[in-house]
Amino acid sequence: MSSALTDLFPHPIVQAPMAGGVSVPQLAAAVCEAGGLGFLAAGYKTADGVYQEIKQLRSLTSRPFGVNVFMPQPEYADPAAVDVYAHQLAGEATWYEAELGDPDSGRDDGYETKLAVLRDNPVPVVSFHFGVPSREVIDSLHRVGTFVLAAATTPDEARAVERAGADAVIAQGVEAGGHQGTHRDIPELDGSGIGLLSLVAQIRESVNIPIVAAGGIMRGGQIAGVLAAGASAAQLGTAFLATHESGANALHKQALTNPLFVRTELTRAFSGRPARGLVNRFLREHGPYAPPAYPEIHHLTSPLRKAAAKAGDAQGMALWAGQGHRMARELPAGQLVEVLAGELATARAVLSGGGIRGGGGVR
Repeated sequence: MSSALTDLFPHPIVQAPMAGGVSVPQLAAAVCEAGGLGFLAAGYKTADGVYQEIKQLRSLTSRPFGVNVFMPQPEYADPAAVDVYAHQLAGEATWYEAELGDPDSGRDDGYETKLAVLRDNPVPVVSFHFGVPSREVIDSLHRVGTFVLAAATTPDEARAVERAGADAVIAQGVEAGGHQGTHRDIPELDGSGIGLLSLVAQIRESVNIPIVAAGGIMRGGQIAGVLAAGASAAQLGTAFLATHESGANALHKQALTNPLFVRTELTRAFSGRPARGLVNRFLREHGPYAPPAYPEIHHLTSPLRKAAAKAGDAQGMALWAGQGHRMARELPAGQLVEVLAGELATARAVLSGGGIRGGGGVR
């Protein structure tokens, strides 16, 4: 397997691209400067907004970084179900004194215009979520010197990523916070996701391209585990959510370790697509009734989520988090990379049988 991708960053640590304002340039730059691979999230931004963030990131670091793009979604076949859900949310709108959003605000997230930005202003790495781009799109990015990755949640999806010509696959386990990157949204499969270690092992036997492992990783020892299972690097989202540079709302950061939020759950309540978040009032009350309609439900609930954040009410926010959220550490992002790298080195020494020298020093 080629190491060209992982040669871009000294530590096998990738900061997950978290859409919604979390993955700001300051966060990505801090990760890059510490030797990891920082990422910007193009999701839910305009093409010009993505361009401006790329410019800002380049002013903060000269190291390689990545940009994540959402794939366009197929037309939803049952708009009546969205109307029913909107009626159910009327009480939320009244409570937060907010209007529900327009579910028909757009399906492709500005896909083509964002690709144009990334071709005209090439970045080292581009990753895709919610599917696989065409070989023509991947070839066009290769021509401008960009490495291409795409998420997969099953071995079949990983094979599709390889067939399309991508340079690496992001193996996303069911433990991961935020949206599952399934290529097709099939409600009958809700809750049937594969755990990360099993997924990495299965994908390793299914494809010949490098694997970036993602899902619930919070410690360097876990990074060592996925590397031993066959991954070339680990992608961490929730671990970076609580860092000083993260653009996450302060309520979201605090909720990660708040005893009030004891577990996570996959839900369609906020976006219409399965996404893992901390269980709060909104998720409990509306999750069972949310239709499989993305991005319609995302657009519908967006004003409610913003109003809840403005009101300081974490019970109405989408508190995306992976299963390891209670292990979050409030550190500067660069320091977190250094701590993770140290933990990784220690774990590797133990796994290799070398042990630990001098009362805990990293070998």
